[in-house]
Amino acid sequence: MTSGPDNSLGFVLNRTNNKLKNALIQILKPYDITPEQWGTLKRLWQQDGISPKCIAELTFKDQPTTVRILKKLEKKGLIFREVNLADNRSYLIYLTDRGKELKDILIPLTEKKLKEVLKGIDQQEVQKLLEILNSWTVKSSQP
Repeated sequence: MTSGPDNSLGFVLNRTNNKLKNALIQILKPYDITPEQWGTLKRLWQQDGISPKCIAELTFKDQPTTVRILKKLEKKGLIFREVNLADNRSYLIYLTDRGKELKDILIPLTEKKLKEVLKGIDQQEVQKLLEILNSWTVKSSQP
């Protein structure tokens, strides 16, 4: 990779992230969902009935941010909370029927866009890129 501000690793990663996030915003906008809310919904589609703390960890967000996202999703009627029977001081988050229905609408739309972005790129290259990025994530999280 050539040097220069437009080709530095950080710049290219940031630019790519911004482009992908903007594409995601356009897909989600008609459904009144933000990318941050999308990340939370995806986790709940994978595992319904989890704690806000668990959601925060899975989405790499702090707890206050997660609570704000959950309040907005609850206000939109996409999730609800119930007292955790194992610990009455906490609660668990569940999808409403509407929240569950959105999965069948939004997943195909986002997968279609991802296929467009990855068109012409070998699956092995995509897998290698994922391995590298995941490795960097782990390394950057270490003290």
